[in-house]
Amino acid sequence: MKTTGDQQLVKRINRSVLLRLLRRRSGLSRAQLAQESGLTKSTVSLLVRELIDEGWITETGIAAAQGLGRPSTPLRIDGSRRAMIGVEVAVESLRVVAVSLTGEVIWSIEESLSEREPEPVCRQVAQLVVRTHRVLAERALLVSGIGIGLPGAFDEATGTVRFAPNLGWRNVGFLPLITQALSDAGAPPVAVHVQNEADTAALSEYEFSEGDVMDSLIFVTCGTGVGAGIVLNDRLFTGLQGMAGEIGHSILQVDGLPCSCGRRGCAETFFGARALDRLPDPAQGGVYLGVVLQNLWTTFNPGALVVGGPSCEQYPGIVRQARDTLLAYAASAGVPAPVVRPARYALLASAVGAAALVLHHELRPMHARANVAAPGETESDWPTGTHLVLH
Repeated sequence: MKTTGDQQLVKRINRSVLLRLLRRRSGLSRAQLAQESGLTKSTVSLLVRELIDEGWITETGIAAAQGLGRPSTPLRIDGSRRAMIGVEVAVESLRVVAVSLTGEVIWSIEESLSEREPEPVCRQVAQLVVRTHRVLAERALLVSGIGIGLPGAFDEATGTVRFAPNLGWRNVGFLPLITQALSDAGAPPVAVHVQNEADTAALSEYEFSEGDVMDSLIFVTCGTGVGAGIVLNDRLFTGLQGMAGEIGHSILQVDGLPCSCGRRGCAETFFGARALDRLPDPAQGGVYLGVVLQNLWTTFNPGALVVGGPSCEQYPGIVRQARDTLLAYAASAGVPAPVVRPARYALLASAVGAAALVLHHELRPMHARANVAAPGETESDWPTGTHLVLH
């Protein structure tokens, strides 16, 4: 029994409880955190001091009176001292961003993908990450972790890209490759998380949501490929081998046009970027996007549907047409349609969401262990899918 490791996990759970409370309701005091979390006041006091020292939260400097006794000091998430680095590996380009704990994009850079083979891609990613880290170091910002979004099905249990047809990748051991490339380039020794780029896009909306936080959301990304990132009950729904959300390869027509995946009649052949370029009126592709939105709605019943990606930026008419199609289905059934909205971060959604992936894991320690091993632990003691860049 690893007593030290168990104690570290309990501590991380308690820290995450406080952080989640402050993300939901900024301005809570130590006493209010103790009351709402069920933790003792002494435990909350110690953890708050630690979180302040590490740059996760800060005091507002405005004390509020609460009846008798000393005034309480409101606390909030600190968006000024920590950042996460997010990377989107797209079919033709790379986007790298630095994002604060509160969702502010501090820095971004984009480059064309120089090559499509896995090892050169990893080296190019590593160079951009190191460049971004230098910018953050100049601003005295701490890097909490690195997240990477990929255009294909990523198996988190094995660190393998199972299926990325638009890059020509199948069964690529991506996590060891990127970990080594980052280490060779001199990237910061922090945790590295990888996920499908539609999943990361969903996290850009979910982790940095404005207003009421929903426990379910689906992000549909439309570009060369088509995918969906699905958040259900406060968790990413990725499926057995990371294949969940590959809606671009759901069949809309039996024996239809050939798709990059080898099937025929996939959704991608109706409103993927190549299909839209062939249409006299690209908005026609929005009808099929609306059909897919309708199917996602009736399958998962999400709180919101978010649509984004390069095709939506280039052809905004497809989003309007998709919304109209969905509303028509809803009217026929006599039920209200879910909210459909454009991506908050536009073309940076997947990269920002990759950064949010770091925060997503940090706030759910039962699903992802600490980035720094407890004494006596090695990386082999951790669940697969979380790796350190070691120098």
